[in-house]
Amino acid sequence: MTASFLVDEDMPRSTAGALREAGYQAEDVRDVGLRGHTDQEVYACAQAHATTLISADLGFSNPWRFPSRAHSGIILVRLPNEMPTALVNGALINALGNLGNEDLAGTLIIVEPGRIRRRR
Repeated sequence: MTASFLVDEDMPRSTAGALREAGYQAEDVRDVGLRGHTDQEVYACAQAHATTLISADLGFSNPWRFPSRAHSGIILVRLPNEMPTALVNGALINALGNLGNEDLAGTLIIVEPGRIRRRR
């Protein structure tokens, strides 16, 4: 199974490219016409294409707005704002490697410095 991701605009502009270089399928919302769209619209696009959403927006952790039983996976990146882009991308790719081929559907993954949390 090849993981497929939609990268939200609050992530570094280089993230989708870094994911592709690491062997993942990834699109940035800015490249698919969703720049400036609401969280709900970005979420709907991810679900319509059965892709896991990657974001730093805490709003996506709200289970009432984005119930886990209904989504293809959400990865919430909670790394320091001052962290260099290359390190953010590296931490995300490392976290994905640690998840292996785990089915992310219905799971909220939280990537933090030094750890990964899962919430189903």
